[in-house]
Amino acid sequence: MADINQLTAYLDGLLPSLGMNKKREILRLLYEVCKRDGSAAAEALPAEKNLNFERAKKILLKKRYPLSVACAPKDAFYLPKLEFDPALKADLTPRPFSPKTVYAECGLEEDPMTLRAKKMFPSARFLEWDGKEKVGCANFSRRTETLLIYREKYDFLKPCPCSHGNAGCGYNLVNLGFGCRFECEYCFLQQYQNLHAVLLPANVKDFLNKIDGAQWRKGPFDRPRVGSGEFTDSLVFDELTQYSRAIVPFFRERPHLQFEFKTKSTCVEGLLAAGGAENVVVSWSVNAPEFIDQTEHFTPSLTQRLAAAAQVARAGYRLGFHFDPVVPFAGWKEAYARAAEQIAQSVPNERVAWISVGLLRFSRELKKAVENRFPENTILDGEFLLDFDGKMRYPEALRRDAYAYFVPLLRKLFPGAVVYVCMESSSVCSGLL
Repeated sequence: MADINQLTAYLDGLLPSLGMNKKREILRLLYEVCKRDGSAAAEALPAEKNLNFERAKKILLKKRYPLSVACAPKDAFYLPKLEFDPALKADLTPRPFSPKTVYAECGLEEDPMTLRAKKMFPSARFLEWDGKEKVGCANFSRRTETLLIYREKYDFLKPCPCSHGNAGCGYNLVNLGFGCRFECEYCFLQQYQNLHAVLLPANVKDFLNKIDGAQWRKGPFDRPRVGSGEFTDSLVFDELTQYSRAIVPFFRERPHLQFEFKTKSTCVEGLLAAGGAENVVVSWSVNAPEFIDQTEHFTPSLTQRLAAAAQVARAGYRLGFHFDPVVPFAGWKEAYARAAEQIAQSVPNERVAWISVGLLRFSRELKKAVENRFPENTILDGEFLLDFDGKMRYPEALRRDAYAYFVPLLRKLFPGAVVYVCMESSSVCSGLL
């Protein structure tokens, strides 16, 4: 990680008269170039006669954004102030999920989920929650210290919040939980979640009661697709929640719909106990093994995920896979091809219902969260520009190249599956869908 104090001292000596905003932009560019390249400040921005702000910015933009500096609009380069707080750094010490404090909403003290929590976390402090008291703390990295078991009253079902201008897939969401025990460096919850605790609703039957009669979007599938896993991993807490034991038999009786569990975990015991269902799809978020090792902390390996996938396929479930986020790195095409081939060799091809592909994209607010929680990250080293929907994305030409390579490969390996692009502009998807 580049030393901010050293970079600031160098810049103050090189361009002492810079105003606050100009200094912010140059320091941001200098930091990102030095961090990515492992170079010293004098290498990234050498001293030269008559150097000024415009010249310094031009030099650094060309180094930081070599693919896009000549064609991207000026306002596409997002250069926020550098702000680091060591207290926000993620703790990557391996540990089980074991909350220190468990809150149960009033009336749920004897709920089966609360009783299971008492058995699973005997050393935790159990408190009654009145719906008003603030739970959790102000540090996202400490969210797993607090568990809240509550009754959901409002937010049951909703369409996937696909940005305007994206080619939508018609996904329908069931919000079963908020928060996750995994530490994926790119996770949007780092800047989105404002209640730093794990929230799990005890009233799953109320969610299911909303299903019949609801209006569903179908997208490119043969029937509407309903799923959990937007704000949490669908299965990582299933031993505690036992949602799968309620959801599977419910949807088994409704073959006109299909339900998707989306996960990185290997917690499939509940699914196996519930028995298979042709219209229940268990999907794994997958990636190149080297990317998993580097950025998806505390998660099972690709091999372990595929072993779990093979188990549920044998039990009668269909499978899905989500290559999301795809991150181009040195040798990425070969690495992702190997991962796709490993999937094809590990699970029965005819059981794969769908596969999605999506390149890394994120809100501008997430950039600072990732920098603070994972200061040694490499995922932000790519050329990310503010795009059509306000998200940070790779240059369009790179995205087109990635999808043009990856989508045909997946269709060849999985000819019976629906292969689609996730959260991408309609123009980039043109010709792929």
